[in-house]
Amino acid sequence: MRVVIQRVSEASVGVEGAIVGRIEAGLLVLVGIEESDTKEDIDWLSSKIVNLRIFNDESGVMNKSVVESGGELLLVSQFTLHAATKKGNRPSYIRAAKPEFAVPVYEQLAKQLEQDLGTKIATGRFGADMKVSLVNDGPVTIIIDTKQKDL
Repeated sequence: MRVVIQRVSEASVGVEGAIVGRIEAGLLVLVGIEESDTKEDIDWLSSKIVNLRIFNDESGVMNKSVVESGGELLLVSQFTLHAATKKGNRPSYIRAAKPEFAVPVYEQLAKQLEQDLGTKIATGRFGADMKVSLVNDGPVTIIIDTKQKDL
C-alpha cells in the first residue's frame, strides 16, 4: 500500500457535483492498493498514520498526532499512486490492484483507521471520478509505502 498524507486545514471530495466526504483540520490520505497488500500492511499503516507527529504543539513544534490534536481524517482511493513511469510517457498501472481485491482492502483500512483514531472518518467513493479539494496546512506532505517499512 502506498499513501500520500497531507496535513490540511480543510479537505473535501465530490462525486458528480455532490460532496461525499468533508473534513476540517486533520489529514487527507490518498491510498493506492496493490495485490500483495495484507492485513499486516493495513494494521501497520493505520497505526503509522494516526500516530504521525505532524501537528504543532503549544510551542509550534510538530510534536502531536492527529489523535492528540483532535483532527479529522479523509481517506480517498487513488490507484494512480502505483503508476510505473520508467518506460515511455504513458504510465502503467499494472501494480494497482483490481477492484475486486482493492475494495475490501480499502474498506478494511477505513475501519482500522476509525478504530485507531477513535472516531468516524470521511471517505471518497472507490472507483468514482472524484474531485478532491484541500488546503494543505504547512505545507506538510508525507509519503509512506508499506513495502518500504525498513527505509
